[in-house]
Amino acid sequence: MTRPLRLSGLLALSLVTLSLSACGFRPLYAEPGVTLGLSDIAVDNPRGRAGYLVTEALNDALATRPGAAGWRLDLDLSEQRFPRGLRVDNVATRYEYVLTAAYTLRAGATGEPAKTGRVRVELTYDSADQPYASITAQQDAQERAAAEAARRIQLELAAWFADRAEP
Repeated sequence: MTRPLRLSGLLALSLVTLSLSACGFRPLYAEPGVTLGLSDIAVDNPRGRAGYLVTEALNDALATRPGAAGWRLDLDLSEQRFPRGLRVDNVATRYEYVLTAAYTLRAGATGEPAKTGRVRVELTYDSADQPYASITAQQDAQERAAAEAARRIQLELAAWFADRAEP
């Protein structure tokens, strides 16, 4: 790389950095207490495969510490599956999978609700004529929906902790 290109790249990077700081941009995780608050959440494990998947994804996303007791996250999950894309013989070739996760963040010491919310994830998957392939597609949809629900819950909780940290 030539010297003028390198200098122009550095100049562009510094201008972008300067413009972001001038517009009031603040990274979410730069707020004091966000990362510490998220890692202090113990996630309740709802029943079923979807409950297990959402709990595992949340524990990974929140970087939950062992023995975290500052906050408790209660989850209530519901799943629905709708046939879409019907063939002439009235057999579905595509399904819509909907995972709804209602959550309540409770203070660990008192159990008082601090934040409630609900996320809904909708996605579709193909259904094959072979039973094993159809089951695998359904399980894959469930895994993707659980990961997305956990990501959305994490973002909502991080924004809540960031709002609490502002003076």
